[in-house]
Amino acid sequence: MSQGIQVVGLYVRDQDEAVEFYVGKLGFRVHTDVRNGDYRWLTVEHPEQPFFQLGLFKPHVPTLDAVTAQSVAEIVAKGAMPPLVLAVDDCRAAHARLAALGVEFTQAPEERYGNVDASFRDPSGNGWKMIEARGGER
Repeated sequence: MSQGIQVVGLYVRDQDEAVEFYVGKLGFRVHTDVRNGDYRWLTVEHPEQPFFQLGLFKPHVPTLDAVTAQSVAEIVAKGAMPPLVLAVDDCRAAHARLAALGVEFTQAPEERYGNVDASFRDPSGNGWKMIEARGGER
């Protein structure tokens, strides 16, 4: 039997805005974008990891009741969700490139624990830790 994680979901406030960020700034590409009424299944993938998708989902009915959906959106906006990790070859160069594209960093590249890392948030408030992969550790 074969199994593995294919999609990890992420709540976003606006799926079009999320596509602009993840595709236009981080360099992901759209994998799936289908609609069923008000529901939209939207996933992106990193070009170097084509077997893993990041689902960009809006918290709304019928997946969540209206009150919970609003609460989730507010929690995400505050940056309360656990950060995702983006491995890069050169954290300082990636920081400069992404900052030039308008990505707002909450922490500039800093050397610690034997690595260089930086932090940023997507437009919905989801936190990202960008870590320099040492010696092919990706």
